[in-house]
Amino acid sequence: MSYFIDRRANAKHKSAVNRQRFLDRYRTHIKRSVEEAVNRRSITDMQHGEKVSIPTRDISEPVFQHGQGGHRSIVSPGNREFDEGDRLRRPSGGGGGGDGSGEGGASNQGEGMDEFAFSLTRDEFLDFVFDGLELPHLERKQLMDLEEVKPVRSGITRDGVPSRINIVRSMREAQARRIAMRAPIRRALRESMDALAEEERKDPVLRNPSRIQELKAEIERLEKRLESVPFIDTYDLRYNNLVNQPTPSNKAVMFCVMDVSGSMTQSHKDIAKRFFLLLYLFLERNYEKVELVFVRHHTAAKEVDEEEFFYSRETGGTIVSSALTLVDEIISDRYPPADWNLYVAQASDGDNWDDDSTTCREVLSKSLMQKLAYFTYVEITPHAHQALWEEYEAVEADFPSRFAMRQIVEPGDIYPVFRELFRKVEA
Repeated sequence: MSYFIDRRANAKHKSAVNRQRFLDRYRTHIKRSVEEAVNRRSITDMQHGEKVSIPTRDISEPVFQHGQGGHRSIVSPGNREFDEGDRLRRPSGGGGGGDGSGEGGASNQGEGMDEFAFSLTRDEFLDFVFDGLELPHLERKQLMDLEEVKPVRSGITRDGVPSRINIVRSMREAQARRIAMRAPIRRALRESMDALAEEERKDPVLRNPSRIQELKAEIERLEKRLESVPFIDTYDLRYNNLVNQPTPSNKAVMFCVMDVSGSMTQSHKDIAKRFFLLLYLFLERNYEKVELVFVRHHTAAKEVDEEEFFYSRETGGTIVSSALTLVDEIISDRYPPADWNLYVAQASDGDNWDDDSTTCREVLSKSLMQKLAYFTYVEITPHAHQALWEEYEAVEADFPSRFAMRQIVEPGDIYPVFRELFRKVEA
């Protein structure tokens, strides 16, 4: 087991370690305060921290005290005004003896409670907000939390497989080896041939036949050595070196799909916006790069910017399949499923053209769901479900781990529904 000790210096009068211990110790109280804050705050404010309070009775800790008896030495602070036995004058003021500036009358009911208040940072606040949640379908892609690696060229190496052999460098190494190995042999051969020629130029009476035979044998041996030097050897082979370079793969695309027909009121759109914002914050904490694509639809679908998505007004009927088809086309054109983690969040009041609900199920089952990591559908209506909900139930039965749908009636249902959609599933 390995232990990592963080010895980085903390800021003045602060201790990150003690703060973390405090958060762990009082996690239950802090979590309750955070949930209350989420209920009373707009989701758009969740980017900021929060000030929470804990009753002081819950943060008391055991202390050591001196018992009675025994011998001990103490130092008491002195004073220049009073001696033992002096009488103290009653403070001036009203009949209650106080001189406070409070307003209002006294009450004989209620009991005060001291509270300890402190501030959570943005990251600490979001940690408690998303406590117990996890991204769905993490098993399908290891790229979600890990880094993807791809082989890239990184110089030349002596070891490798034949498919990566570098012919130019291998031939260059072979040529250098041959020059280095044959140079001393050629030098010795040249010296032997010069000695033989000098010996043969002598007068026949002065020639040394044994010396001549010896030189010829040496020359023959050196020539064979030259011929035995291989043209290329395994020592000469060089291969292109490939190393696995980490590349960021934790990137996601969030498709926001919303019905903007005449049946969708502004209050419906506000609820949908809060749900989209909460989902975006959740994805942002799990991916380095999150792109947003806004698709709105009535009888026809259109990709728009955020301003037009939430605030532009439309009238007319509703054909949901047009939006699902457009999302499928955008994925095919710009976001390959092998490189992106794809999420679709759809908000609607459940109203749809009767004959189109079956088309929606076919688009999802046959094409779109094979590409997505998760699809969530929220129906913002207090009324009974219609044909679209029934068709989506069939899709949920086919893809139970990657398709979820819930109903939202009022803004207070957003966070509970979100927690239910993205609850942590035990293995």
